[in-house]
Amino acid sequence: MDKITRDDIRNIAIIAHVDHGKTTLVDALLRQSKVFRDNEKVQERVMDSNDLEKERGITILSKNTAVHYEDVKINIIDTPGHADFGGEVERVLKMVDSVLLVVDSYEGAMPQTKFVLKKALELELKPIVVINKIDKPNERAAEVIDEVFDLFVELGASDEQLDFTVIYASARDGIAKAELEDESDNMEALFKAIIEHVDPPKGYVDMPLQMLVTSLDYNEYVGKIGIGKVERGTVKKNQTVAVMRKDGTVKNVKVSNVYTYNGLKREETEEAKLGDIVAVSGIADINIGETIADAQNPEALPFVEIDEPTLSMNFIVNNSPFAGQDGEFVTSRHLRDRLMKELETNVSLKVEETDSADSFKVSGRGELHLSILIETMRREGYEFQVSKPTVIFKSENGKKLEPIEHLTIDVPEEFMGVVMEKLGPRKAEMLNMTSAINGYTRLEFTVPSRGLIGFRNEFMTDTKGNGIMNSILEGYEPFKGEISERSRGSLVVFENGESVTYGLVNAQERGVLFIGAGMPVYQGMVVGECSRNEDIEVNVCKKKHLSNTRASGSDEALKLITPRDMSLEQCLEFIASDELVEVTPNNIRLRKRILDPAMRKRAAKK
Repeated sequence: MDKITRDDIRNIAIIAHVDHGKTTLVDALLRQSKVFRDNEKVQERVMDSNDLEKERGITILSKNTAVHYEDVKINIIDTPGHADFGGEVERVLKMVDSVLLVVDSYEGAMPQTKFVLKKALELELKPIVVINKIDKPNERAAEVIDEVFDLFVELGASDEQLDFTVIYASARDGIAKAELEDESDNMEALFKAIIEHVDPPKGYVDMPLQMLVTSLDYNEYVGKIGIGKVERGTVKKNQTVAVMRKDGTVKNVKVSNVYTYNGLKREETEEAKLGDIVAVSGIADINIGETIADAQNPEALPFVEIDEPTLSMNFIVNNSPFAGQDGEFVTSRHLRDRLMKELETNVSLKVEETDSADSFKVSGRGELHLSILIETMRREGYEFQVSKPTVIFKSENGKKLEPIEHLTIDVPEEFMGVVMEKLGPRKAEMLNMTSAINGYTRLEFTVPSRGLIGFRNEFMTDTKGNGIMNSILEGYEPFKGEISERSRGSLVVFENGESVTYGLVNAQERGVLFIGAGMPVYQGMVVGECSRNEDIEVNVCKKKHLSNTRASGSDEALKLITPRDMSLEQCLEFIASDELVEVTPNNIRLRKRILDPAMRKRAAKK
């Protein structure tokens, strides 16, 4: 049995902090490897394929693609940059032999850079560092390389890993170069670095098959599709294989089709061998982490353990007075089936039944992770309610432990005071303060995950939209004590009806409104934030009684302040523990859990 080296293949993943240009870099590589016909119209960030990714400009799911350079096929996997999708990144790194670590030439190493790099170094991968956005007027590439080197040292990189190759690039302009002063009008330098510095796959082709399923896709014609790298042997169309489950059971099944990647397309192939990244169909109940092995000599591969969820919230059947008006899927069975389906591909998610048949406890990696799921379901026609996100505690030796985040904040100097003042009561501890460039100061804290729920909203208001905050899970520490909920109450609707300008003008004296005139409302619905720390009932449906002593023109003097537009994330951050967010395909509303005011007061007394 001779070990072979497949010189015709390189497998790499692209990792980076959110917004440092991974997806744009893949675009440039695709364009220059002649994947598209010359006359083909190609959109920007072609890898971000679903609507949510396009709107938010972020990558949520890892994507596979392949480009050809000279006689070598380069399989590229574009990974998400957000910490909430860390589960995606960890799995993907098992399929590759190296990573391109993309770092913004101005922002430098950020929290997420550290997280993804740590995962890559633990798997003994040797990164190629790409300093991107060198076309920025304020680039500081030389300093950023020093920062990245320090980060490698801090994360315990080996001598071999420390001897990393650096490529300078502007993904937007489609250029890459080995030295900053070089002239270049293409990505050749990066292609060459990949061919020279990434190890080709090595192993045995003539031994029994082994392939670890690291991600899943779904297609209505062929059902579930398992994606992974062939670690050993060969996989063929119509071959009988053994699927080795995590619980140790083995089941023989037949692979109906084998696909490899070419550009953005999947192409059917008769067989794939050691080192190929492939998709296989025909195995109906395949799951992430299972090994597809030879039917006669099945041997399992070790699975990557995925980080535990840190936040949970309840998904509840909608029971508001407006239930069933918008949604196509409204029952508890619909909700349950959809959440169970999500579990098949979303590995960092956990769904549990509760005492009530109408409510499910859903746990995920962070607010963004859960809000993306909510937004996706809403667009598919689901209607439901969600509770305030709560942190998942652990206990060890009788001690209560809670998740702690490493928080990095960049703010203009004039807002430093207010940010530090707000973080104090949230039990944040300051680690470091460096005067960053261009009048922005960088502050670093450790803070309980609980303390960050609802903070982003306040932070954006306090810094007038000029602050940047990033956080990443650091680990678990003993419980830090109580953190008070939000300091202001809600404006709660007094009766069912439709909002009227006259009623709203009276209500806006009590706080900030979230709705305008002509909106249907119901008793117990939350329509604004009170300026005091108590809930106040407001009558937004109140009309002005006309009498002959009033001039009809005096109504024009009523001035409504533009209501605050609340996004889904803002709603989740705003609600208190006795409130819910009602999510339907067309509306997002806030409400009290108990709609009736008398019953609400009784419950509060208890």
